[in-house]
Amino acid sequence: MNYTENYEGVKLDVQAVDIEISDAMQQSVRDTINKLKRHIKKIDSVDVYFKEEASQSTNQKSVRMRVGIPGNDLFAHDEGDNWYQLLDSVENKLTRQLQKR
Repeated sequence: MNYTENYEGVKLDVQAVDIEISDAMQQSVRDTINKLKRHIKKIDSVDVYFKEEASQSTNQKSVRMRVGIPGNDLFAHDEGDNWYQLLDSVENKLTRQLQKR
């Protein structure tokens, strides 16, 4: 499942390899963007990649997020078994990167 949308002036591109992303997960991605906007006003784009590895016994799921901002883009990823926890972890990593700027 792949989709692109313009969310409040941010080009949001979500790619999920061989999986379907629920409406609730899509809303969680939008909520993450809102939380990141508290730390930086200008976000040009957000790319989110959801991937599930069938061959691995642990840490089967991974979430990667690239945030396009003026200057160097931010990037964070995490692996685990719960999409919502992974998205939350990635959000925390990106927030820490923004606070260091």
